[in-house]
Amino acid sequence: MDATIKKQLEITACKVRLGIIEGVFNAKSGHPGGSLSIADLLTYLYFAKMNVYPDKPDEPERDRFVLSKGHTAPALYSVLAEKGFFPKEELKSLRHIGAMLQGHPCINIPGVDMSSGSLGQGISAACGMALSGKISGSTFKVYTVLGDGEIEEGQVWEAAMFAAHYKLDNLVAVVDNNGLQIDGKISDVMSPYPIKEKFEAFGWYAIEMDAHDFDDIERAFNEAEKISGQPVVIIQKSIKGKGVSYMENQVGWHGTAPNAEQYEQAVSELTAKLKELEG
Repeated sequence: MDATIKKQLEITACKVRLGIIEGVFNAKSGHPGGSLSIADLLTYLYFAKMNVYPDKPDEPERDRFVLSKGHTAPALYSVLAEKGFFPKEELKSLRHIGAMLQGHPCINIPGVDMSSGSLGQGISAACGMALSGKISGSTFKVYTVLGDGEIEEGQVWEAAMFAAHYKLDNLVAVVDNNGLQIDGKISDVMSPYPIKEKFEAFGWYAIEMDAHDFDDIERAFNEAEKISGQPVVIIQKSIKGKGVSYMENQVGWHGTAPNAEQYEQAVSELTAKLKELEG
């Protein structure tokens, strides 16, 4: 990846993380851990990969994105705000009564293609979008992000079977493998391992990548572009809470908002990182 582009993506991802913290702090609730672990991925998709248009959010040939692990909406909202779909000020009203940005993505929000939150249903909707694109002869791609705990849901594997059966090579699913879910380690709660081999057994082309290295992210998506005749899954190895020291790899930050002191520390760390990148 070009060094200048990579640096800009790193800067944008840092701003996205600041937006995530801003949202969950002002909401006094939410899911920062898994939001932070997908911040780099969503930054890459919206700023380097997908054809999306803030001035034309309903463009028929736009690429589609479905956040199947809908509880990490703070990450999606922050990226959409950074992209220009709505003012960043909206992030401060996350989860407030009557506000646009609620706890899970809703289709009435500019830039959101599918309401999601019930685990397993997002990838199913993404499959429907991809099949629709195939039938209509459209050129758009469909991207969806699942949690590694989410793939314990049986509906995920029904969708996986569906996607392979209909040869949905316009569909790319990403599994955010940070290893933690609300009740602890995924390997202890209900192990979905080996993830790559399971998707391959269902007829998918599987790729693994480092979730926090933009060079590796680009490598994985470039590889995905070359695949035809079958859906692609990218298993990204990530760090829950990435970017905020005290949140990293701590299961307690799956669904807990920072208090004032913790908020200040997170903002301080991310601001320092941002200055370092911009300097």
